[in-house]
Amino acid sequence: MAFRLGHLFDLTGRAALVTGGNSGIGLAMARALGLAGAGVVLAARRKGETDEAVAALADEGVAAKAILVDLSKPECATVVADGLKRLGLTADILVNAAGINLRQPFMDVTADAFDLHMALHLRAPFLLTQVLAPRMAANGYGRVINLASLQSTRAFPNSAPYGAGKGGIVQLTRAIAEEWSRHGVTCNAIAPGFFPTPLTAPVFNDPERAAKNAAQTAIGRNGALEDLTGATVFLASAASAYITGQTLAVDGGFTAK
Repeated sequence: MAFRLGHLFDLTGRAALVTGGNSGIGLAMARALGLAGAGVVLAARRKGETDEAVAALADEGVAAKAILVDLSKPECATVVADGLKRLGLTADILVNAAGINLRQPFMDVTADAFDLHMALHLRAPFLLTQVLAPRMAANGYGRVINLASLQSTRAFPNSAPYGAGKGGIVQLTRAIAEEWSRHGVTCNAIAPGFFPTPLTAPVFNDPERAAKNAAQTAIGRNGALEDLTGATVFLASAASAYITGQTLAVDGGFTAK
């Protein structure tokens, strides 16, 4: 029998804005959305890396463009809105994947370092949703996908501001869902386990630590970026229309043990 539910997951004609989409989890999620048919816009700060990501996506047949923006700045949402206008696009999907983890001991964290984590993990998603959700609502369709973490629910060493931000993103996800879901704009979060990315390089560069994390999962391995594909497409598509305000752990069962 032919697969007759493809329309629920088809993102053809949709446009997705992915912050931090030039590397790591952000790029993996952008790729997933593109392979499902969406046009993607990568919003990131580093031009060279972003250009490389756009080219890599194009090699796979994914229509990708870029907006250069420093998401730690209060004006980031205005920069993104202006960039989308120049590109002639309206975002149907917003993925807030940009992040940082300076991995400093608790007593070494400065006010500026703490504020940087909050700006990237909480303020940017909030401001971008303020700017983009009204247009999504006017069009009757919108999906906001935030990036939570294992540290949304548990503490790891040398990551206090990162964990605080990731704890906050779970509540921000609920708040966005409460405000916008009745207008056709849902909001959910993905909480990844350990995936090899530039952000987690210090973890994966320690074979003993990486192996310990893999053993902590129910599946018995750390994540591969392809493991995020299904969850990303699901939460961005019509298939998840009645799911909102939720955080989906894509962690191989790490938090189940």
